[in-house]
Amino acid sequence: MAKISNAIVIGAGIGGLTVAAALARRGVAVTVIEQAAQVREVGAGLQVSPNGLAVLRGLGLEKRLVERGAVRGQAVVMQAHDRAGDVARLDLTRLPPEQTYYFMHRADLIEVLRKSALENNVSFEMGRTVETVAAGEMPELTLTDGTTRRAELIVGADGIHSRARVALNGADAPMFTGQVAWRAIVPNTVGHGDVAMVTMGPGRHLVSYPLRGGALVNLVAVEEREAWAEEGWNHADDPAHLRAAFDGFGGLAGEMITAVETPTLWGLHRHPVAPVWQKGGVALLGDAAHPTLPFLAQGANMALEDAWVLADHVVRGGTAALSQYQSVRMPRVARVIKAAEGNAWRYHLRAGPVRFAAHNLLRLGSRFAPMRMLGAFDWLYGVDVTASAPRL
Repeated sequence: MAKISNAIVIGAGIGGLTVAAALARRGVAVTVIEQAAQVREVGAGLQVSPNGLAVLRGLGLEKRLVERGAVRGQAVVMQAHDRAGDVARLDLTRLPPEQTYYFMHRADLIEVLRKSALENNVSFEMGRTVETVAAGEMPELTLTDGTTRRAELIVGADGIHSRARVALNGADAPMFTGQVAWRAIVPNTVGHGDVAMVTMGPGRHLVSYPLRGGALVNLVAVEEREAWAEEGWNHADDPAHLRAAFDGFGGLAGEMITAVETPTLWGLHRHPVAPVWQKGGVALLGDAAHPTLPFLAQGANMALEDAWVLADHVVRGGTAALSQYQSVRMPRVARVIKAAEGNAWRYHLRAGPVRFAAHNLLRLGSRFAPMRMLGAFDWLYGVDVTASAPRL
């Protein structure tokens, strides 16, 4: 099939903006349709790991990340909530020189990607909500105002409530995991270093890392509980609920939790990986295809990888190459999702012999075999999806 000349992307999040820029830089006329009135992101921080950074480098955007205050991560530090000292320290400076790790505000990454898309003549239709998507020889979508849009390629980058996913797979039934997450940003008045810190406690844990040149700290606090909570990042909650859940967390973690003023609450749900990612000129990426729990910090990075691989395949081989995109990506995201789900229990161990053994093993590995611990992430961080394709 001939290479495509035009595309519509549903959603102006990280995956949508990345695929729009990647397609446009290689000559495709792209329109992004976004339901918000303006491109913005109400989320907090994110971690750009080396595999995701490879895509941003491929788009020539790393310098812009740094200019917007991205913090270069020095380590991942694991601590117990009830004792001083590190359980383990994963030294990110020991990674190969090309494998840089950044912490940054989601809104800053969105803005970098938005500007890149605009510079490459991507068009935006803001304040438009997609009602239905129809695959076919010339795929089509219908907006809630009744108007339609057609393009040779429609990319569903519209998240966990994706209309494109429903069109290709039907509705699915997400399952509440029994875990909730609070998100918040606090001023860095506590001297938080350039590290991702995981403070572990019984049935709960706190992840913290710096943003915007170290002026702020991003918090993600996860608790196991029976009470159901709604999905989504922007459900406001009383900070007293967060403080009650993490009562007993002292030291730096306790100071940061005390400083929280406006947290949001997010119910963590498990969605199945979509069995069909592409059909009739419609393709899915990111959370629309494979929602991921946040215990490996790979949601945004997988969307970045998806966007590059999808764009490269369709630019080289048209929509006929979309089946190859799915076959390449599905095994990798399945492994990431499994690894993320496996991390939760490790962070939430109760006091006792299992926790003692697990923490002691981490402590010994960190001290006596640090490179072996880093090497356990080669399968994740060492992948560069741009390596077999030209930089854009």
